[in-house]
Amino acid sequence: MFPLSILELGRVRQGSDRRAALDEARTLAQHAERLGFRRLWVAEHHNSPGVTTAATAIVVAHIAAGTSSIRVGAGGVMLPNHAPYVIAEQFGTLETLFPGRIDLGLGRAPGTDQMTLRALRRDAANAENFPQDVMELQAFLAPVSPGQRIEAVPGSGTNVPLWILGSSLFGAQLAAALGLPYAFASHFAPQALHQALEVYRTTFKPSEQLDKPYAMIGANVIAAETDEEARRLATSQQMSFTDLLRGTRGLMQPPIEDIDTYWSPQEKAHAAQMLGCSAVGSLETVRTGLKKLIEDTEADELMIVSDIFDPAKRLKSLEITAQALA
Repeated sequence: MFPLSILELGRVRQGSDRRAALDEARTLAQHAERLGFRRLWVAEHHNSPGVTTAATAIVVAHIAAGTSSIRVGAGGVMLPNHAPYVIAEQFGTLETLFPGRIDLGLGRAPGTDQMTLRALRRDAANAENFPQDVMELQAFLAPVSPGQRIEAVPGSGTNVPLWILGSSLFGAQLAAALGLPYAFASHFAPQALHQALEVYRTTFKPSEQLDKPYAMIGANVIAAETDEEARRLATSQQMSFTDLLRGTRGLMQPPIEDIDTYWSPQEKAHAAQMLGCSAVGSLETVRTGLKKLIEDTEADELMIVSDIFDPAKRLKSLEITAQALA
């Protein structure tokens, strides 16, 4: 199977609760593991009632404890929100508990609004230090050097694999300069995808972690028995994106029959642009869409987002997706 992975937000569904969302994320990982998916990452988002993955390291532990072979990690930790030393301790601990299964994707966006950023006691200007913070974190995860007075315990010597996340050229340039794998957020910001991949691949410098470029791209995938059913299931995600454009935070909503009754033409156009990297439909439709995306980008791996309201239908979507790229 072409390398497939999952990005998870632990979405809270209307009529459900936060504990159920976290347990459903673990069930999803268990199902993905059986299907042969490579990894499942959780994303750091704050002050979002419908997202339960803010305490990223803890959610990674919850999911890793319920699985045995799938890689689990952050996609990502928003490093400007944290001291690199603390992240080294957290993910070093995870790697110690679940050896060989932990990934650490790093982003420089705050993952929240300015008011919440102040609640985190962080300065938006911290993002300017992102490259230095990545290297500091990398050093804390490396073996201890002679004379080193500050050690991450656990953390030192774990060499947790780092990834750079991004939706612009900045992340591509940094990943290439540091010789790290690169994950592009084309599942919600596909505009600079091809340019960023070109920059990453042409300027890549080999490192101890990676000898050649490795690019993973995000894609929204909602698969069902028929195209019509998949399009109906996709309305839950379309409503979430519409609410995001409106600045409305809420829980995941059940699908509706006609999405045009929910969004305006302007919102539809904007959401369609954000959801440009999507494959929605039956097995054949999804297979055609994903194969074209892989051919166009020469991606080494796909990380899919599958926001479906019904947990059982979400598991079925994963099965169809795996079959599509078998």
